[in-house]
Amino acid sequence: MSEPKASSVDALERWALFGAEWRVVSLSDEQAVVELCTCTGEPVERWESGDPALISYLRRAQPNRSDN
Repeated sequence: MSEPKASSVDALERWALFGAEWRVVSLSDEQAVVELCTCTGEPVERWESGDPALISYLRRAQPNRSDN
């Protein structure tokens, strides 16, 4: 697992803009784990981050998650 180097939110938006996918593995108030996947859904990298901006972005992007 790696901590994203650039702005996590910008990186996720670029990832999706290029046709790839990302998915939340776990999300809490303190930490987020996100898988970056190919356009076919195959995981290629996993991020772990405590960045409050990323956690907030993921909560907004995944409003129906009940396990927060």
